[in-house]
Amino acid sequence: MFGVDTKGKVLFEQQWQGNLSEYVTTVAWSPNGILAASSAAGEVVLWQDGNLVSLLPAGVASIDCLAFSSDGKFLAAGGQDGKVRVWSNLTLTLSYKEREQDKKGLITTLDNAPSWVDKLAWSPACNHLAFSLGRYVQIWDADSQTVITTLPFANSSVLDLAWQPNGESIATSGNGGVKVWSTQNWGNDPYLINMPSASMVMAWSGDSKYLASGNLDNTIAVLEYGNLHPWLMRGFPGKISNLTWSPRGSSNAPLLAASSLEGIAVWKKEAEDQDGWNANVLTLHDSKIQALEFHPYSLLLASAADDGCLCLWIKAKQVGEILEGVSGGFSCLAWSQDGKQLAAGGQNGELIVWSKYKRGKGFG
Repeated sequence: MFGVDTKGKVLFEQQWQGNLSEYVTTVAWSPNGILAASSAAGEVVLWQDGNLVSLLPAGVASIDCLAFSSDGKFLAAGGQDGKVRVWSNLTLTLSYKEREQDKKGLITTLDNAPSWVDKLAWSPACNHLAFSLGRYVQIWDADSQTVITTLPFANSSVLDLAWQPNGESIATSGNGGVKVWSTQNWGNDPYLINMPSASMVMAWSGDSKYLASGNLDNTIAVLEYGNLHPWLMRGFPGKISNLTWSPRGSSNAPLLAASSLEGIAVWKKEAEDQDGWNANVLTLHDSKIQALEFHPYSLLLASAADDGCLCLWIKAKQVGEILEGVSGGFSCLAWSQDGKQLAAGGQNGELIVWSKYKRGKGFG
């Protein structure tokens, strides 16, 4: 299946499609092009160049979060059973028998039941894994296989966590706002970003300069880190479900894209701080957007929704291509780190990989 842009030019072509047994909860790429995917049935699979390998079969509890370490050596998965499983030295070249003897590369299982692990992320600077444990975030070192620290949120369960891209801090969010902890001294009190409602979802800009928070009161707060006063964006029809920053934008700041229900707003910072941010609204989807992510090297923006459409927005302004292939809605998406492949999961278990068409040009 091909995606065709508004002028009839093929930009991406479907490379592969398979199926998991349930709703695909998340997809993630390693630096060397291995795709991991998980399902609500508890599956974890790996895919590369058309080959699919199972790391974890379908079980009772959903796997809700997946992430590769920045060096690609480790893969972590967390879910409703409270376990964090970590695999190492992953390869798709081993035979099934060899993988069984090697226990499929599983190096540890951290059992945190009855807590539900629904958020985890690796530090961009080292092999430290952060994951949510109710009202806490635990930091675990994969190299030494030891717990580094446990960070209390206190006000509520941790709703999101995000490492600063330069590795200098980690932000945790929940009721009352955001707490930012320095990785240089875990014993220091966190930097507090107070908000009148709960911070539901967060995203750092790639230059580590801006932190965006989508809040329960249908607002977005954007803070230039270190500044005491965030900008506040209002007027959304519902809760903010996704936030993503472009790798570049205007001369003074990247673009921020946010989804709320079926709509997308793309925010651009004006040259002067007092002029704030102005939004361009993108409309095409007719049901809730489940995933939103900028291409790693351009302003191409991907959105996937309950309507079964995956839209590619050229320069985050206009639809250049619509990809399909699921019987119901889409549930998740992820760009490969080189930007040449796009993976998405479906609500009925579909797993699809598209590749950039060889004669396709840049995306702006």
